[in-house]
Amino acid sequence: METTLRGVGVSHGVAIGEVRHMGTAVLEPPAKQIPADEAEREQGRARQAVEAVAADLVARGNLAGGEAQHVLEAQAMMAQDPELIADVDRRIAVGSTAERGVYDAFAAYRALLANAGEYLAGRVADLDDVRNRIVARLLGVPMPGVPDSDEPYVLIARDLAPADTALLDPTLVLGFVTEEGGPTSHSAILARALGVPAVVALPGAGEIAEGTVVAVDGSTGEIFVEPSQEKRAEMESASAARKAALSAVTGPGATSDGHKVPLLANVGGPGDVPAALEAGAEGVGLFRTEFLFLDDSKQAPSEEKQVEAYRAVLEAFPEGRVVVRVLDAGADKPLEFLTPADEPNPALGVRGLRSLLDHPDVLRTQLTALSRAAEGLPVYPEVMAPMVADRADAKAFADACREAGLQAKFGAMVEIPSAALRARSILQEVEFLSLGTNDLAQYTFAADRQVGAVSRLQDPWQPALLDLVALSAEAARAEGKSCGVCGEAASDPLLACVLTGLGVTSLSMGAASIPYVRATLAKHTLAQCERAASAARAADSADEARLAAQAVLSGE
Repeated sequence: METTLRGVGVSHGVAIGEVRHMGTAVLEPPAKQIPADEAEREQGRARQAVEAVAADLVARGNLAGGEAQHVLEAQAMMAQDPELIADVDRRIAVGSTAERGVYDAFAAYRALLANAGEYLAGRVADLDDVRNRIVARLLGVPMPGVPDSDEPYVLIARDLAPADTALLDPTLVLGFVTEEGGPTSHSAILARALGVPAVVALPGAGEIAEGTVVAVDGSTGEIFVEPSQEKRAEMESASAARKAALSAVTGPGATSDGHKVPLLANVGGPGDVPAALEAGAEGVGLFRTEFLFLDDSKQAPSEEKQVEAYRAVLEAFPEGRVVVRVLDAGADKPLEFLTPADEPNPALGVRGLRSLLDHPDVLRTQLTALSRAAEGLPVYPEVMAPMVADRADAKAFADACREAGLQAKFGAMVEIPSAALRARSILQEVEFLSLGTNDLAQYTFAADRQVGAVSRLQDPWQPALLDLVALSAEAARAEGKSCGVCGEAASDPLLACVLTGLGVTSLSMGAASIPYVRATLAKHTLAQCERAASAARAADSADEARLAAQAVLSGE
């Protein structure tokens, strides 16, 4: 009998197939004592396993490339964290086996993150995956992971670690569903990059029996268990129509009556450029430069290394915009040379622009590298600061750009509610705004963007969040300046229309989402988008806002 479940749709598309479950977690190793004279040998075993797992994660990243490579390299750094390794050594020194020492050390760190409720709690799934890989290697057992299958299937898991998601084979994995996670988790971001339909934050997904046929709608978040032939035909027809619509619309982003809405790509480095070009991106709306810095958490990359990476991206879009976000460190992206190690709540501490203003040499080197990278090119970068709170922050950043001799437009990201509320004041110092809706939602609703339990509050359709977007766009319009969106909200085609109606002047997203957004915008006039935006803001919940906008845009 057909039943319907609803999670959070995070990657567009429809998948229909039999369920396969992710393998179970590594068993807890026995807590047995070892003689003191074996401690050194066990410590050596633990270190060898750590290095092997880190090397495997880097190798997986090299195979996957793009966004996945950066995520897996960061995970490899997590495996080699000096404090964790030191804790493992201490536990082995007092009698634990290598595998038990690793298990207990990671468990202690996991509890610290999860119980503190910090922004870093969102990395618990990554931490568990690293622990499981190391323990499995020490125990000599296979690492649980994506099931072997010769036939295409829909994968269901409690959560998916980046190492699993990055190497999913789209020809076999039709789509995936997870019980945990959020719309801006690593797995969600990588699913969009792969173009695999995905639904997260679906409690009880693990109870769907192996081999059960399900239909997954990655746009709506709906899961149909044992769908009827009519439902399958309906979804397949809708999917085919969607693909036809995508291929029929090409060129720059615009509404049906010609209102231009540039569609830009979010990239993490040169490796993401080919997909952006293939999708027809009109430029880059968010160049996440922090991935350059995550290669070595102990020191910043050289100016020469930065110049090379920045120039490669600038050269790819000689006639388009390239908006570069300077280093956004802190919270879930700690760097030993830059961010404090003892903050009680890193998400609310010294991160983003605050870190850079505390380390002006790091900011100056990056700005100088950007200036050099643009020399002789027809395009100049537009440079923006993360985590701007007020006009003083914006002025400090603009002054630093001028002191570095950077020939570029200076901008500010709106990720803190205060920046949206005082956007017009901030625009006295900078030339554009860019809304990071992921963090803006997190800070507006006090809801960690990586925690599935509060995913309702991370929904970018929340009317309160739309109000803040409207405030920012209205301020930019009053000042004759631009206001784009580079958060994950821009990748939702329906929401893209609403954002356009709110006055947003450009949309930036993962490359795989650009064709969907382009095709949807092209079906509606600016006036329809504005009416949909008004209807969404008048609602009292995210679900009501989505339905209200959908009703307007469908002519109901």
